[in-house]
Amino acid sequence: MPALPDGWDLLKLLATSLAVGLLVGLERERNPAAKAGLRTFALTALLGCLTAMLQQSTQAPWLLAAGLVLVGIMMVASHAQERDAQADPGTTTVVAIALTYLFGALIWHGHTAVAVPLAIVTTSLLYFKAELRGVSQHITRRDLISILQFGVLSMIVLPLLPDRGYGPYGALNPHQIWLMVVLIAGVSLAGYLALRIAGPRHGAALVGIFGGVVSSTATTLAYARRHRESPSHLAMARLVIVLASTVVPVRIALLAAITAPAMLPALAPALALGALCGALSALWIWRHSGKAQAEVPMPEVANPTELRASLTFGALYGGVMLLSSWFAHAFGSTGLYGLALVSGLSDVDAITLSSLRLVFLDKLGQSQAVTAIVIALCANMGLKLLVCGMVGGAALARQVAVSLSLVTCGIVLGWVAA
Repeated sequence: MPALPDGWDLLKLLATSLAVGLLVGLERERNPAAKAGLRTFALTALLGCLTAMLQQSTQAPWLLAAGLVLVGIMMVASHAQERDAQADPGTTTVVAIALTYLFGALIWHGHTAVAVPLAIVTTSLLYFKAELRGVSQHITRRDLISILQFGVLSMIVLPLLPDRGYGPYGALNPHQIWLMVVLIAGVSLAGYLALRIAGPRHGAALVGIFGGVVSSTATTLAYARRHRESPSHLAMARLVIVLASTVVPVRIALLAAITAPAMLPALAPALALGALCGALSALWIWRHSGKAQAEVPMPEVANPTELRASLTFGALYGGVMLLSSWFAHAFGSTGLYGLALVSGLSDVDAITLSSLRLVFLDKLGQSQAVTAIVIALCANMGLKLLVCGMVGGAALARQVAVSLSLVTCGIVLGWVAA
């Protein structure tokens, strides 16, 4: 049997348990309907810690479970005495106090680094009840279907796919391709839901940022059309388009951090300087655009988890991956750069992820991958300027050209400096 802590070590464990209980209890204390408050939660955390100590010292595993059952019975009994049928049944408080008991047990067993963050998350969930309820009220049936579709893509389809390479150069790995589909769908879904929840009432800035997370090209097209229909909304359209384009380097950095963290230092100068130039340009537009509209139209963006969108990106990524492997093998970096230029006109994510994957497979050097991504980003900025000119008109193109040129110059300068 391992030796039990004593002295200061024991006091430290008990004090940490007490602090965790006080943290959760402080939030419950402000709720008049709660049957447990500051003292009850603090004592429950101490009970969990001491019960875990007794369990360890007596070698009786059932003690911890018995204590949890006892705490649950006491809380349920206290709520059962409530005679008002309309009163809060107190389910949340019962669950919270059971968790607090387990936090105390975790702390005793040396899992303080797990218990404390979980206690903070628990307290946050309890405190932001009204905000979370507001979020759920803004989620539509379509949004819920999007979440369920993402669950199917990631939890059901992905594990079934073979994790091995097929085709020329072994470039087509079904599991890897679908993993990238899930990654892009997850990032886009987060932006899509944020855009739906924030809505148009919070102004052009949030619409531009979240629209860029979902699809900067779709957002650019939507607001170029908006300007063509209502030329008086030039400042709003310009701000949204510039912000959506500024998000692209940030999105690429996020994808690199998830899929190839070792590549992030090589990419960081170009991405950071490009994003900084875009942010400064957007700030200047916002400050000099007079009265910014408090409410702007929502961009029409497709559900990023729809099967058609997922299959389309999967096919695009697989095709780019295959062509990248072939071009890198047959034509060296020149062929890859040409592919990056063409691919960047439609989708920066595909060429980015395929380049990072080739680096991981030792089929491409880091500097070549960075160059390919920079070329794709510059091509994408050029495409947005073309969309603004062809759809929104010359006036919008002139206004946006300076900002997009600054973003492009920042990306290039950061790449050269690195």
